[in-house]
Amino acid sequence: MSVCEYSDPLPLPRLLCWFSCGATSAVASKLICSTQQKHSVVIAYTQVKEESGDNIRFLNDCAGWFGRDITILRNEKYGASIYQVFEQTQYLVSRYGAPCTKKLKRDVREQFQLPDDIHVLGYSAEEQDRADEFAERNPSLTLRFPLIERNLTKADCLALVQDAGIKLPDLYLKGYDHNNCIGCVKGGMGYWNKIRVDFQSVFIRMAETERKIGHSINRSKGLPMFLDELDPSAGHGVKEPSIECGVFCELAKLEMGVRP
Repeated sequence: MSVCEYSDPLPLPRLLCWFSCGATSAVASKLICSTQQKHSVVIAYTQVKEESGDNIRFLNDCAGWFGRDITILRNEKYGASIYQVFEQTQYLVSRYGAPCTKKLKRDVREQFQLPDDIHVLGYSAEEQDRADEFAERNPSLTLRFPLIERNLTKADCLALVQDAGIKLPDLYLKGYDHNNCIGCVKGGMGYWNKIRVDFQSVFIRMAETERKIGHSINRSKGLPMFLDELDPSAGHGVKEPSIECGVFCELAKLEMGVRP
């Protein structure tokens, strides 16, 4: 007769929260920290040099809110700088995306992740299409979208962060809808005209980079439209973020341990 020996169960995979210093990834990470006690939770931030200097303040505030440290990752090959990426790849953006995203974000993620990680991403309820597209592009990854699971919008997340007593990142307060790099190559004409006003030195540096590389961010009537040619009235402006807690906010607060 054989005897079955007792063995410890295999450890559960890590829940790897990708924190971007945006409100949505902050709330997604907080929900995971508050509700997943059995898994090992890791929160990681891929830092880029051209992001707002206020991001570290926001990161530290969020770490206190989560009750966990946040691991900061950087691609030092490029000095974590979008401009070094542009100079080495000799292009800024295409219909397939931007090289800075691949070199400074995706490559760093792939080096840090483990094969069995569960990746937690902060796509909000109105970003179901983007979440589906990410899943299609990354069929080997196990994914969680806590905000979509709870029908939480970006406006909900901005309000939840504020309600936690955390000052929103500066770019939100300046009227930008995202807390990306200051001067994101995925932005359109209206976005770049706002950058021209708010961050003139960034506008000038990107305009010079376009000419140096010979590649423009924007196009007009199918032709390159360089920033130094951009009509200051072009574009439709930048949509200011809505900050409003909807019907699903109170349920999220309960999950986070906030009592009325």
